[in-house]
Amino acid sequence: MIRPATLPAGAVPVVVGTAVAAGTLGWRPGVALAALLVALGLQIGSNLVNDAADFVHGADDERRLGPARAAQRGWLTPRQLAAGAAVAFAVALALGMWLATIGGWPVIAVGLVALLAAIAYTAGPVPLGYLGLGDVLVFIFFGPVAVVGTAWLQTGDASDAAVLASIPVGLLSTAILVVNNLRDRHTDAEAGKRTFAVRFGERATRAFYVILVATALTLPVVGVALGLVPAGWLVSLGALPFAALCVRALTRVDGAALNPWLGRTARLLLVHGALLAVGATL
Repeated sequence: MIRPATLPAGAVPVVVGTAVAAGTLGWRPGVALAALLVALGLQIGSNLVNDAADFVHGADDERRLGPARAAQRGWLTPRQLAAGAAVAFAVALALGMWLATIGGWPVIAVGLVALLAAIAYTAGPVPLGYLGLGDVLVFIFFGPVAVVGTAWLQTGDASDAAVLASIPVGLLSTAILVVNNLRDRHTDAEAGKRTFAVRFGERATRAFYVILVATALTLPVVGVALGLVPAGWLVSLGALPFAALCVRALTRVDGAALNPWLGRTARLLLVHGALLAVGATL
């Protein structure tokens, strides 16, 4: 239901943003914790809405190749999942209101947009994920919005370092979604879900994954070479062996065999993000 294997996508941006803040003007533990809980609340709520909505739309049925979903298996009804999502969103909203006392109206505006996007991703009259906008939304909200927003809340500054750090985080978060959509491309097509994999096919989707991972690992190196960030950021290259394993698998495996690589791509994000956070504080 809450998909714990992919929760690093919510946590890593906050950790990286906090590390950038600590490496520049200083960090605020209370703000960092609140931002983390807001991010996880939005992600968990979105996952629960997704579980219910994909079942209702027919994208999750008995042919599902991915891990079991609560509505698909009959463990919970869509209404019960929606109630759980409401609780997760309420927690995120309450903490977001406190963060708004620190960051003002920009926090309110970004928070409301993020909340609406989390719900409208697979629910509502025109689900954004069904239009093929999932990759863009994941990159924006799990990359620049979360990383830069976290750093800005703690320092009052949207630094170049925060912007640069946000891009690989967003790219690897998007890579998690790409694995999911590659696996589900056939049932998604039948359900009218126009993901990248449905629109452009298997070969292009595998290439897209490779580009996302390669770009994410290259950007910190480029930033150091151009003098935009300190050399400590190069420690993020320690994630290269994990990236190589993921890329190799994503050029070969298919169907249900992709399930382990969904979690392993999330772990790649976690390892790369942790190393990037360490580098940002050196």
